[in-house]
Amino acid sequence: MPSTQCLRPAFFAAGLLAFLVPLSAQNRPPAKGATAKSEITVAAAANLIGVFQKIGPDFEAETGVHPVFSFASTAQLTRQIENSAPFDVFAAADSEHAAELDQKHLLAPGSRAIYATGVLALWIPPGSRAHVTSLEELTSSDVKVIAIAKPELAPYGQAAVDTLQHLHIWEQVKSKVVYAENINIATQYGTSGNADAVITAYSLVLKEAGKVIRVDENLHQPIQQELGIVANSAHIEEAKKFVAFLLTGNGRSILASFGYQIPAKR
Repeated sequence: MPSTQCLRPAFFAAGLLAFLVPLSAQNRPPAKGATAKSEITVAAAANLIGVFQKIGPDFEAETGVHPVFSFASTAQLTRQIENSAPFDVFAAADSEHAAELDQKHLLAPGSRAIYATGVLALWIPPGSRAHVTSLEELTSSDVKVIAIAKPELAPYGQAAVDTLQHLHIWEQVKSKVVYAENINIATQYGTSGNADAVITAYSLVLKEAGKVIRVDENLHQPIQQELGIVANSAHIEEAKKFVAFLLTGNGRSILASFGYQIPAKR
């Protein structure tokens, strides 16, 4: 049965065809005489694809506002907002890019907030030839390919590099590393059998088959994920409802169920 949550490709983003899901009846024009639903467009970091597909229908059922998600790396989404992409809410995978947009007055004043802290994981996909029970064992000869997101684009990719450097194994494994445009594509390398191991967002693999090893959060800087309302949003009130759903509403428990650490209510 098709998902009830529609996705749109990100504005000028590359590589997002992998994220598209079948369009639901909600994407069709309203029948003659019907009233179109309120709608917002959310620019969302790629690690959020699973959790936001759950949050979307719940938010719509509660508020009557239909969220459309555009997934890409945080850096790509930041550039798009700088180029006036028509987003209403920005949900980043870090704090730095939200701060960057805020400093340029591209986010509504006072709308920035941490909505979750991400968790990193090492995933050994089912069928992998690698016999790995820890990050240190990525140096093993049976690990040929390690997938991560590009650190210059994706905070989870930077956290992966920082972790390997902290463990003093980066120089031994960097020749095995392949880089993806975002964390979801990196995870797909493991799904497709093109990587023996993936360092990815815990939220993307905690319900997957294979071996999932949570990464010690002391091995990298905290992945504090911030959101903000885009300053030129045409749907400010609806955007505020989505932000409230994540910060104080039922979105909190959904984020927690996907392995995110949730801050205290504001």
